[in-house]
Amino acid sequence: MSGILYVVGTPIGNLSDFSPRAQETLAGVDFIAAEDTRVTLKLLNHFGIKKPLVSYYEHNKYQRGEMICDRIEAGENCALVSDAGMPAISDPGEMLVAQCAERGILVQVVPGPSAVVSALAVSGLPTGRFTFEGFLSTSKKSRREHLEEVRSERRTMVFYEAPHKLPSTLEDMLEAWGDRRIALVREISKIHEEVQRTTLRQAAAYYRENTPKGEFVLVIEGAKPEEPADELTLEQAVLLAETLMEQGCPASEAAKQAAQASPFKKGEIYRLLVERRQG
Repeated sequence: MSGILYVVGTPIGNLSDFSPRAQETLAGVDFIAAEDTRVTLKLLNHFGIKKPLVSYYEHNKYQRGEMICDRIEAGENCALVSDAGMPAISDPGEMLVAQCAERGILVQVVPGPSAVVSALAVSGLPTGRFTFEGFLSTSKKSRREHLEEVRSERRTMVFYEAPHKLPSTLEDMLEAWGDRRIALVREISKIHEEVQRTTLRQAAAYYRENTPKGEFVLVIEGAKPEEPADELTLEQAVLLAETLMEQGCPASEAAKQAAQASPFKKGEIYRLLVERRQG
């Protein structure tokens, strides 16, 4: 009988956030697939859990994933963990879950801390609709292309960012989108947890002069709806039609084009146009 893959959330800082169910799950499986076995070993030692660890990370995820699936199909239960937070979210574990799904292996989730939702909750920005954009590319060109793609995104946006990249990322965001509200949430659940609620312009200026410390989650205000263009009045629509006629456009076609550029019907514009010409 095939086993189960458990996707287990781990603390993102404070070890007290590790749930009793998560502890029971790790203690009960046959082996644990970990992003960094050294990090996971510290967690296991803290809670007195002894289990075999299998290294599973970005550069071995496909081959190692096949091996893990084979073991599960042979009847073993496996727990997938990342270094911190929910596995498979902006994380190599995404591939393992997909492989299990393709092979019909049962996958169950043991919810745990999530930096995305935690940062969003304390951001002070709209939370009803949001989009998670993960990490931006280290390539300046790719990073700017990504920012341009979401320039018109009206939902609140959430990004992860490393401290050494933060200053250039803030500058690129300001250049791509103009000034917007932003919450910079760092060191979530740790001793130096901090939320900076400010604007992109102020944040970029601050980190030109100050060195960022800790891991950051950036929560950024979405684009505001574009103001609708002022509609033409009937008088302006008729004047437009007259201008088109002066350029050689027949009256019927001029009225049609003026109607397309205004909220008025072609017949209405055409009637006034004819009346003026007759008058």
